[in-house]
Amino acid sequence: MLKEEEVLLILYSIITIFILIFFVVVFVVAFQKRKNKLLLEQMEAKKKFETELANSQIEIQEQTFKNIAWELHDNIGQLLSVANIQLGMLLNESPKEFKPQIEETKTTLGTTLQEVRALSKTLNNEVVLKNGLDASLENELNRYQRLRFVATELKIEGNKIHLTNEVEIILFRILQEFFSNTLKHAFAKKIFVSLCYGEKTLEITASDDGEGFDPAIVKTHSGLLNMQSRANVIGADFILTSKKGKGTQMQLTYPYPIHEYV
Repeated sequence: MLKEEEVLLILYSIITIFILIFFVVVFVVAFQKRKNKLLLEQMEAKKKFETELANSQIEIQEQTFKNIAWELHDNIGQLLSVANIQLGMLLNESPKEFKPQIEETKTTLGTTLQEVRALSKTLNNEVVLKNGLDASLENELNRYQRLRFVATELKIEGNKIHLTNEVEIILFRILQEFFSNTLKHAFAKKIFVSLCYGEKTLEITASDDGEGFDPAIVKTHSGLLNMQSRANVIGADFILTSKKGKGTQMQLTYPYPIHEYV
């Protein structure tokens, strides 16, 4: 049989081992928690940086759009107005055989002036915010149809929820980017847009019947990246799908902040 001292020694050794194991486990757990906390802080800092960077880029883009809008409305618009007035004066003094051509040119110039001013309004965020998202979209789609670029259809469902100025302008710019890509590359005959105001989310769908593309090939296209980054800024889910010969569809889901539907 073991002596009492030996039993106590073994017992003390076991207790010491358990204590060491306990401290090792506590140290590992504390270290892991600290590591996870640092990783989380790094991820949050990175996300905050990316959001601030995206916000800065959006602010720069919006200021650029506003400056272009002013140039179109104030400078180019004024030049076209003066040219239109001069054509009117020329029309009164021109020989009869030249009047039809001058009248046609004057009409074309007047239409151009109207479209330049309409374009300047869609680029100026203050005008867009004044009209609201729904009306601005309707005006933009009507402009495409009026110019015979493409047939358009806008469908609005549900009870409209008031959105912040930032959200409205970002949603409008995302759709504008989609329209621009369609007009430039898709050779589409029709654009369809749907806004569905749900209880907790705004569901936006935009689609065209154009040629489509392979998303894997053009995933780094600046237009697509702009749409995605703008959607990220407002916390919206953004999905763009396309197939060659099957057109392109964009689905965007914006969750209302809690105070907007409580």
